This record gives sequence, C-alpha cells and structure tokens, in this order.
Amino acid sequence: MKRVLTYGTFDLLHYGHINLLKRAKALGDYLIVALSTDEFNAGKGKKAFHDYETRKMMLEAIRYVDLVIPEKSWDQKISDVKDYHVDVVVMGSDWENSDRFDYLKDYCELVFLPRTPGISTTKIKHDLGLVNENENAEALMNH
Repeated sequence: MKRVLTYGTFDLLHYGHINLLKRAKALGDYLIVALSTDEFNAGKGKKAFHDYETRKMMLEAIRYVDLVIPEKSWDQKISDVKDYHVDVVVMGSDWENSDRFDYLKDYCELVFLPRTPGISTTKIKHDLGLVNENENAEALMNH
C-alpha cells in the first residue's frame, strides 16, 4: 500500500481543496492529511474561521481522505513520515522553489502539486470582507 501525506489548514473548504485532495490521493492508496491545529496556526499568525475539530470533521467526510492527524509544529514531518509509513509527501507548488522541505527527500518522495487557479481561502475571505489589509494585499496579488 502506497501512503501519501499532505499538510494544511483547510479552512473554508472549497473546490481547490477538493481538487488538491483528489490529486494527492491519486498518487497512492491511502491519504493522510496533517491538519494544522488552532495553536499551530496562532504561532504562524493565522486564525482559521472554523476551529480544528470542525475542519477535521469536514475533511473526514471527504472520500479521498483516509486519516486526519494534527499538525502541531513545522518539525513533525520526519516523525509523521516514519510513524505513518509514508511513501509520498505532497506540498503546494508555492513551496517548489524553496529548499525548505528538501530534507524530506531522504525519507520519502516529495511531490509539489499546483494550486487550483482562481480560488483560495484568502480570496474567499477577501471577497467576503473578512481579511485585514495584509491578507487583502496577498489575496489580490495571488489571484
């Protein structure tokens, strides 16, 4: 069985998230999603609209997702790969030109999947008027 792992906040679930999960699942037989906890997001200066338990429940209802685990820190990736016998880690293509996750190549395959054009949680928040000025600029630059 080929196991795939991806990471994210998955707030305000949208078709871009579904598209990513479908493509990640197609890379193997079993998809694990490491879902950012509220505490981890706070440490990154982010606040999700939905709390962790709600986001977890929504992800668990998606047919492509086999298991949801908490993402509590940046440093847990190697232990996640080892503990869950992961073959492939999937990251968004916005990380592709960074060497931030290259160390994972010593433990598994690393795949970058492109984001779905025209949709993001930040864009939805912007369109609904739910973002501050910094997030507003990010939404406008990325879409």
